[in-house]
Amino acid sequence: MNTSRTRTAFPVSSAFPAPAASEITAPAVYAQRRAWLQWAASGAAGAALAGWAGRDALAAASPGGGKLAALPGATSSVAGAATMEKITSYRDASSYNNFYEFGTGKDDPARYADALPIRPWSVQVEGLVHKPGTWALEDLLKLSPMEERIYRLRCVEGWSMVIPWVGYSLAALIRKVEPLGSARYVQFVTLADAEHMRGLRSRVLDWPYTEGLRLDEALHPLTLLAFGMYGEVLPKQNGAPVRLVVPWKYGFKSAKSIVKIRFVEAMPATAWNKAARNEYGFYSNVNPEVPHPRWSQATERRIGDGGLLAPKRKTLLFNGYGDQVAGLYAGMDLKSNF
Repeated sequence: MNTSRTRTAFPVSSAFPAPAASEITAPAVYAQRRAWLQWAASGAAGAALAGWAGRDALAAASPGGGKLAALPGATSSVAGAATMEKITSYRDASSYNNFYEFGTGKDDPARYADALPIRPWSVQVEGLVHKPGTWALEDLLKLSPMEERIYRLRCVEGWSMVIPWVGYSLAALIRKVEPLGSARYVQFVTLADAEHMRGLRSRVLDWPYTEGLRLDEALHPLTLLAFGMYGEVLPKQNGAPVRLVVPWKYGFKSAKSIVKIRFVEAMPATAWNKAARNEYGFYSNVNPEVPHPRWSQATERRIGDGGLLAPKRKTLLFNGYGDQVAGLYAGMDLKSNF
């Protein structure tokens, strides 16, 4: 990693609550193997069943079929980092995507992303930091221990998933680059490869895709710099090789295939906010009380749970992460600051 001059380490605020024990339990599908192993180890099952559970764990270790490199993550101790809900199947999570750089259809990313070259890859850090520079993917992978975070994902379109991501808190990188006192926001710029991203031919958005967070949002322990999902490296259609995951915001806030992180003083422009300011606010926190101009956000459809005719579930404020993040917005009008 190439950096400029060094400075005293950036003092990160301790305003966030100390990490509590993980909420992780044994969700169905991907994490089901853990429940069986714990049951077997507890003595409730015989030796034969214990042996079966061990074989099942090995078979379930690569839900993607072992097509991609393994990327295991340790159980996270960050409060809220593991929902107890049923995990969405790998097949659904990797084939039903919004990634407009490859097209506007839900199956376009899985159909066309495979041709995208992602090696070598680097992320440039610039702007109001003491240590600007370019980070090779290999250096980012070694920056902090990998953790598994089982997060709800809520799309602004009214559908949702539960996905086990692998990565670490973005705060680990922010501490390394030491933001200046004048830095108030973080902007994320994603890849715009016209040769391999057919969606860039459209004018649906202003390319490259950009997103942004307030600095305290970016520093929150739940804000994840993700390199994998389901125990493997990210599929290209899900934002390989590195993406953002901000679980209490609508999915489009979690920028994919990041190539640049910029620290700035003023609120940065974002792709969807530029395209339709009255529909996609800068914050875009999940909020059942703030409807989209063209549909309600009060309920959502969980992908994989019975299809279009399945009963919808109620949308949770901050996507269910209010205990962890509501303090970030104390005193704010969440309807005007949507």
